[in-house]
Amino acid sequence: MSDTNQYQPPSVWTWDAENGGEWASINRPVAGPTHEASLPRGKHPLQIYSMGTPNGQKVTIMAEELLAAGETGAEYDAHLIRIGEGDQFSSGFVDINPNSKIPALLDTETGIRVFESGSILLYLAEKFGQFLPKETAARTEVLNWLFWLQGSAPYLGGGFGHFYAYAPEKFEYPIDRFTMEVKRQLDVLDRELAEHRYLGGNEYSIADIATWPWYGNLVLGEAYDAGEFLQVESYKNVRRWAKDILERPAVQRGRIVNRTRGPLSEQLHERHDASDFDRKTQDKLAPESAG
Repeated sequence: MSDTNQYQPPSVWTWDAENGGEWASINRPVAGPTHEASLPRGKHPLQIYSMGTPNGQKVTIMAEELLAAGETGAEYDAHLIRIGEGDQFSSGFVDINPNSKIPALLDTETGIRVFESGSILLYLAEKFGQFLPKETAARTEVLNWLFWLQGSAPYLGGGFGHFYAYAPEKFEYPIDRFTMEVKRQLDVLDRELAEHRYLGGNEYSIADIATWPWYGNLVLGEAYDAGEFLQVESYKNVRRWAKDILERPAVQRGRIVNRTRGPLSEQLHERHDASDFDRKTQDKLAPESAG
């Protein structure tokens, strides 16, 4: 251990609004809206309110996969929620997701709100009968991996990613602790994918759609600038799987929706029509120098 500052917790915790690194301005210990604002509503059956983080990518990839599978009822509007500016704390967003986290979905055909990315994937899979096996054993195995991802990704994002990339200071203990866990998780995936083409079997499913934005991006070197640190090239089966999924046209489309970082050609801030991918990426709307 190289850390020399020994923190002693007080008897009662108090909030230090300035302590928290890159996301300090939006983190707070209470729920509920901070301001009144209604959400926009588009013309399609599904209204997605999100940002192109890994959790956001899950849902827009799913929507694009459904459309590619011929499910015209999965047409959607994707509205950008700028989490760095606190859009998720508007009264309109809180009405759909009281937890104030992206993504959130409103199904205008049923009036049903859906929040939590795993819940949205399951809702859409069941609504359209796609990307989730119907036979009990196969369905259960896919759901095993979907819930594995939902429980594991916070160790990658809020744990490793936060302390390795975003925390205001670098501390050895949390980085070591979460690095160990992320590498264990990658080994879990690598062993599974040595036996099957996809997670939970040999058919592409919501388990893959949920997991790829987190661990696929990670092993392809697209997360936290940590590829060398984590030796991601050693997870050969995960990298094979990640590359296979990235070749899917629906994944290539869905991964750039509501995205605000990276090359301008890979940022489609809002999606309201399939033609937006050709006409409204940021490289078409703004010069490269603006990025």
